[in-house]
Amino acid sequence: MRWLLVVLSMSLAALAQASTTPTLGGKSIDKVLVVKSERKLLLMNRGDILKTYRISLGKVPTGPKLREGDQRTPEGFYWIDWRKTSDKFNLAMHISYPNARDAAKARDKGVPPGGMIMIHGTPLDEEYPEWYFHTLDWTEGCIAMKNADMREIWSLVKDGTLIEIRP
Repeated sequence: MRWLLVVLSMSLAALAQASTTPTLGGKSIDKVLVVKSERKLLLMNRGDILKTYRISLGKVPTGPKLREGDQRTPEGFYWIDWRKTSDKFNLAMHISYPNARDAAKARDKGVPPGGMIMIHGTPLDEEYPEWYFHTLDWTEGCIAMKNADMREIWSLVKDGTLIEIRP
């Protein structure tokens, strides 16, 4: 009888967790894929694309991030590891750059790898409307998107989610 109570409590806990996990079309997001050459961010579940967004990249969009200050967006496998609200960019989700490979490459070259790479929204600026930022690569190496899109990503993607950034 005790084992039945344990199984029931485990099932209830799993059900409670599932009901608090955000979903898109009934599916949770298990991977974020960024394709730099296409300026796209895709939300995925088990290899299926659930939704696609237009993004902006660093001012030097081609090639992987090599060092701090190079204005490139990294390439590789990372995690969404924490998030914050931002006075400058509204919502922001941190990408775990540099990974061990990035850090080793920078160390071999004797340069700092950089950090604070985020997925974030667009500044609210009276002089430059949101659409202005949305049509060019303007960040210091981050991935930027429209604020409405960023609010949606914020609500759908949990901390700990894998992010792959491809050329």
